[in-house]
Amino acid sequence: MKQRKRLGAGLALILVLMLALTACGNKNDGANGGNASASGSASPSSSAASSPTASGSSAAASDDVASLKGKNIALLMRLNTGTFSAQYVDGVKKQIEKFGGKVTVITADDKLDVMASNLDAAVTQHYDGILLDHGDDGALSTGVQKALAANIPVVAFDSNISAAGVTNIAQNDQKMAEQTLEALASDAGGKGNIVKIWVAGFPPMESRQIAYKAFQEKYPDIKEIAAFGTADGPQLDAQTKMEAILKQYPEKGSITAVWAAWDEFAKGAANAIKQAGRDEIKVYGIDLSDEDLGMIQDTTSPWVASAAVDPASIGQVQVRYLYQKIHGDTTPATVELDSVYVNRDSLPADKKVTTADLSQYVKGWGASDEGSTDYLTALEQAVAGQ
Repeated sequence: MKQRKRLGAGLALILVLMLALTACGNKNDGANGGNASASGSASPSSSAASSPTASGSSAAASDDVASLKGKNIALLMRLNTGTFSAQYVDGVKKQIEKFGGKVTVITADDKLDVMASNLDAAVTQHYDGILLDHGDDGALSTGVQKALAANIPVVAFDSNISAAGVTNIAQNDQKMAEQTLEALASDAGGKGNIVKIWVAGFPPMESRQIAYKAFQEKYPDIKEIAAFGTADGPQLDAQTKMEAILKQYPEKGSITAVWAAWDEFAKGAANAIKQAGRDEIKVYGIDLSDEDLGMIQDTTSPWVASAAVDPASIGQVQVRYLYQKIHGDTTPATVELDSVYVNRDSLPADKKVTTADLSQYVKGWGASDEGSTDYLTALEQAVAGQ
């Protein structure tokens, strides 16, 4: 009996201790349960809270990039003439390829009515974006409005499109004219006879003409003895007409210099002057390509200097702003690209320079990150990694 009592008491004591421990455990859960629970489930819960955010952000970024791939872009050009245009088109193509898209280049042979028809067709075919090169607001405004109404973004180069929502990329045309004209005046000692090669009807040309008029007022002792220019076969026309002018002014010193408002004009004039052996006449141009640099470096060429923006860089910047628009960003109405002045003295005499390495010799030349964004950089990386 005593043993049974002892056994019963022992069991009772064990039961009491177990209950006490259970109660103590429950108190700890209540008092520290938040911490324990937070601590114990902090990883899962924090992971659950942050993981969706991080993965959501990552997914959003991934979707952002994916949504910009595979775009079909139309590049509508008024004319595609010369090496400057070739390098500009190359810049457009390479940038679109880096973004995983495709581009269709459509030229109009310097016919604005044809360019307007090409624009209408591009809207009908519903390209994802439209690039305009050397267009005209009067001729293209209706087509541009159709594109915008169809939610097709438009970015123009040297076109001066006035429609709200269009970004206009432009070179600082007045500055380029000023840079070359001031150099001409300095080299000529503020006096002499010059030939101007220029053509009306293009927004950049009209801007360059403003600077030219100011130059004439500033330097009354520099006389314009001839002026001409056409966009139809510009290089050959410039060469032919310059040959005729050289015959009109056969005496050395009768012509001091030629100011050419386009590199195609400068090439034609330089060829005529070189063939005539009139090495006293200097040519100052605007725009620059690899071919142009070769002529400027040639000590037997009369073409001594030019002011320009890297043509490939122009194309790249234009494409970036178009993709910003496709992404839904608000972009500026005007983006002006600054120019540099390049003369023979700034280039090496023992090495042929191209636009790819010109930045080594001329400060401010070369690739620009204008228009680039984090998501466009991510897009390039994603396309490159495919």
